[in-house]
Amino acid sequence: MKVFLSGIITGSLTGKDLHDQSYRAELRQIIQAAMPEATVRCPWDMHPDAVDYGPEKAREALVAEIAEAAGSDLIVAYIPQASMGTAIEMWEARRRGVPILAITPLTTNWVVLLLTHQVFPDIPAFRDFVRSGGLAEYARSVRAAQA
Repeated sequence: MKVFLSGIITGSLTGKDLHDQSYRAELRQIIQAAMPEATVRCPWDMHPDAVDYGPEKAREALVAEIAEAAGSDLIVAYIPQASMGTAIEMWEARRRGVPILAITPLTTNWVVLLLTHQVFPDIPAFRDFVRSGGLAEYARSVRAAQA
């Protein structure tokens, strides 16, 4: 199973400021502890220097990340604040039938409401879901639906 870690990088910050990206390692660890066979793909790993990219390279990176998200079996999206890149990844993935689990307090946001299959208020709630077998069961149901 291919899991795509979507989530805030710059959000509404300006310049080259970034949100803390440590959530990515934490989410990867949570997912792989429950599903060691999962391949976890992450835009931060794909393009760690993206804030320094010029327009053409940035465009190529964004398009590649969107394609990666849309070609995944599952998306886990971390959205503590609005994130345009995450929203685009979620939109394209949903158009292709990819299930989306979101970790966000933005429970009344239309993008979250309309595109996600399940919402968790924070990482500890997602961790509890995964540890209780929820993610593995979810993965099985996704595989069954694709068969």
